[in-house]
Amino acid sequence: MATSNVRPRIGIIGGSGLGNALLAKAGGTAQDVETPFGKPSAPLVLSEWNGVPIAFLARHGIGHVFNPSQVPYRANIYALKAVGCRWILASGAVGSLQEYIAPRDLVIPDQVIDKTQRRVGTFFDQAGPGGGGGAVHVEFAEPFCTQLRRVLLQAGKKIELAGQKIHPTGTYVCMEGPAFSTRAESLMHRQWGGDLIGMTAMPEAKLAREAEISYALVALATDYDCWKPHTPGQSKQALLGEIISHLQAATDNALRLIEAALPEVWARRDEVFDSHRALELAIWSDKSKLDPAYIKRMELLWGKYF
Repeated sequence: MATSNVRPRIGIIGGSGLGNALLAKAGGTAQDVETPFGKPSAPLVLSEWNGVPIAFLARHGIGHVFNPSQVPYRANIYALKAVGCRWILASGAVGSLQEYIAPRDLVIPDQVIDKTQRRVGTFFDQAGPGGGGGAVHVEFAEPFCTQLRRVLLQAGKKIELAGQKIHPTGTYVCMEGPAFSTRAESLMHRQWGGDLIGMTAMPEAKLAREAEISYALVALATDYDCWKPHTPGQSKQALLGEIISHLQAATDNALRLIEAALPEVWARRDEVFDSHRALELAIWSDKSKLDPAYIKRMELLWGKYF
C-alpha cells in the first residue's frame, strides 16, 4: 500500500478528553483501518479542523480500555501512516519530577529514557518465509522531531494559558506500568535527570520515526510524582479529584496549543522534515536477500527504498 495518492493529514493521538473536545469542534467520520499488526486502538476519526485535514486516534481505545502495555502501538502508527499522516501531534498525561513543572503546565519534551520491557519497539522484527525481517536502525538521538517541536513552541507563544507555562524542553522517563512508581524509583528518576514520568511515549515515538512520520509530544502535567509528599491529611478521594481537575485543565490547554499549531504545520506541508527521511540510511540489510513477499507486505513503510 503506497501513500503517494493519499491526501496528507496531520495525526493527533490523545486521550478521550482531548478527543471529545476535538470532535465537538471538528466532527468527523470514523474509519476502520486494517494493518499487518492487527487493529488500532480505535477507529480513526477523519476530519478537518479550520481547513486542515486531520486524523484523530484515541490511544487507549474507546472508553480507555487498553492500559499502556496493551496499546497496539504498531497498529496505531501504521494506521495513521496509511491514511496519509506525515506529522503526529500526540498528547499524554505525565507526573512531574521537578518542582518547576507545576500541575496543569504543558511540556514539549525533547528527550526520552525508555524503561519499558514488554512492548515491541520496531516494525521490522517479523521474519518472512524466505528470511529475516531486515536490519533497520533509525537514528534516534533526538527522539522527537526538532522541526515539529519548534512549530509547537512558536504556536505556544500566540496563546494564553491562564498562568500556566509551556516548557520548551524536558526528559520524559517512560515506565512500563500499569502501577505507578515507588518513591525510591521516583527519586532515582530525578537523579537520572528526568523531568516527567509517563507510560506511553515509547515505543510510540520510535515507531513514528521508523514510519518516517514527524512526531512531537505535548505532555500534560497532572501532579507531582510521589517523590514529593502530598498535602498532610489529604484523602485519597480528594487527591484523585485534584488530579482529575488538573488533567481537565491541562487537556484544555493542550487543545488550545494543538489548535494553534495545526495551521502552522499545514503551512509547511511541502517541506521535507528530517523525520521524513528516517529510513534513507537505516536499512542495513542486503535488500536482495530479503523475502520479496515481506518487502511487499511492508511496502507502506519502506517501499520507496526498494
